[in-house]
Amino acid sequence: MKALVVGGSGASGPLIVRGLIDRDYEVTVLGRGVHPPAVPDSVAQIKADPFEAESLAAALESQSYDLVIAMYGVLRHVAAACVGLTPRFISVGGLAPIYKGWGEMTSINPWETTSSTPLFLEEAHVLAREEGIDRFAGAVRRAESFVMRLHADGDFNATHFRYPLVYGPGNICPAEWGLIRRAREGRRPLILPGGGLTLVARGFSENMAHAILLAVDQPEASAGQIYNICDARSQYNAEWVQAVSKSSGHEFETVPIPFDLLPPGFRATPPQLLYRNHWVPSIQKVKDQLGYRDLVDFEQAIERTVRWYHDHPLGAGAEEERNLGDPFDYAYEDAVISAYHRLAVDFAENISVVPHVEVQWRHPYQKPQDHSED
Repeated sequence: MKALVVGGSGASGPLIVRGLIDRDYEVTVLGRGVHPPAVPDSVAQIKADPFEAESLAAALESQSYDLVIAMYGVLRHVAAACVGLTPRFISVGGLAPIYKGWGEMTSINPWETTSSTPLFLEEAHVLAREEGIDRFAGAVRRAESFVMRLHADGDFNATHFRYPLVYGPGNICPAEWGLIRRAREGRRPLILPGGGLTLVARGFSENMAHAILLAVDQPEASAGQIYNICDARSQYNAEWVQAVSKSSGHEFETVPIPFDLLPPGFRATPPQLLYRNHWVPSIQKVKDQLGYRDLVDFEQAIERTVRWYHDHPLGAGAEEERNLGDPFDYAYEDAVISAYHRLAVDFAENISVVPHVEVQWRHPYQKPQDHSED
């Protein structure tokens, strides 16, 4: 059997490739060659641009595969190029752009554009269809619909996955690095906007690859389905910080500054801490239909990720680090923390002298006055 993986350079891509090899697939990877995937030498590689329809058509002319997994590029172009090329098509797109309220992905600071939504949204929730989203999110939705239309037309058996914020060894944009670098440099103060009480959907690379491979193994059960996927256990941002710092052998002195006190465009902390509202999907569908369960629990996943980046640190100021959007401007962070502490002291002093009604809390199920303990 032959399989084509479009992309494959992210954190989960090489794991999917290895999973296919274990299933006796002859695997080819297609990509631009900017980030060569960490795959065995036996894997053939095609250099082409999955963002360009013409480049894809030229690269895939006269090719045929039993399975295509599309993880990169313009999904509409990739899906169209695979019509007549394969009977089985599994695609991966973004989770956050689908739901209205989970941020405008083309914004300079998308975490500031989130709004309050219900927790554990299902795949077909109304917010996945409601108008008023940004241009990029609209394109992501249309790409999903295009893949499902090709499935309905009988062009191939299709399954689509919505990926969360993926983490793990080899990730080219590791959010954890913002904490790891601070720990390595002995930086103790850490601004924790909103007290770190936002829930954000994350997915460990091994768990995400496991979900894709479940669909590979169950083509009939997953036919024509769209699945949300992320780690089964959700974490508050504060838990994420605690887990990364523990795995780094470091302890941060967190400063919980309310979001409404931070100026627009504020970035003086790891950006995943800047999401102002929860974005957590339901993954019950993939659990029920494909039997998904996390292969690796959160603590172990963070431990593996942190250990890998301590052994393979990003270069200070290198492109990979700049792409994180974290300025590592400790002088500014200290100034913000000092200003907040002054404000907090001033607020406490002023509020303490404001007249107010004294209230004593009483347990709602009071014992009778004459009742004595045995």
